[in-house]
Amino acid sequence: MTNLLKLASVRKSFGAELVLADIDLVVPEHSVTVLIGSSGSGKSTLLRCINLLEQIDDGQIWLDDQDITAVGVDADLVRRRIGTVFQQFNLFPHLSVLDNITLAPRIVHGVDPEVARTQALALLDRFGLSPKADAYPDRLSGGQQQRVAVLRAISTNPRLLLLDEVTSALDPVLVAEVLALVAELRADGMTMVIATHEMGFARRVADQVGFLHHGVLKELGSAEQVLEHPQTPELQSFLKAVREAGRL
Repeated sequence: MTNLLKLASVRKSFGAELVLADIDLVVPEHSVTVLIGSSGSGKSTLLRCINLLEQIDDGQIWLDDQDITAVGVDADLVRRRIGTVFQQFNLFPHLSVLDNITLAPRIVHGVDPEVARTQALALLDRFGLSPKADAYPDRLSGGQQQRVAVLRAISTNPRLLLLDEVTSALDPVLVAEVLALVAELRADGMTMVIATHEMGFARRVADQVGFLHHGVLKELGSAEQVLEHPQTPELQSFLKAVREAGRL
């Protein structure tokens, strides 16, 4: 299996605070990597480093065998190959659902407007959102807004999809809508790196699970290995807290 993404000895600090410490990670193409860990463990920062929203202090990141952290690399060109969805939906409030989804294909990738519209309508139809095509974000539920944000991210056919706690702003009823969409993308073979607090979801979709603790990738393995047979005291403690909170 081809490796789509590779991180080697990635370090990142904010001032004197070390946020990521020598992260080594390989993400095969058509696989799902799920990152777990407490808030502040470095999950979101790691995703922001992958899509070059944060500049790393040391190490290297490769996407499709290109060192995207090398001097002179055009970050905008790299981001064209990466779709990203954040915890907050970040939809443009003045644009309809359809216009939100077609914006990047038209403006960034130069897709013909009619082609972009046809492709966006097909996405909306496939995922049951066609009736909302002309609606504005403030007329959608949180779950619908987040699903539209995911569709917007995949509308450009990215090589890699990054999802950062995409369910944490939703109530439990709406979480299932978003997770079902992500599970379908997994079935399509979309390569994803996902930061989440949803342990059941991690167990269901992950090809590998990585546990971050204070910026250190403490454990990495299959969902069964990491979630059922934790090796480090830090992961054992984390999973105990998750169980007590009823999230595992």
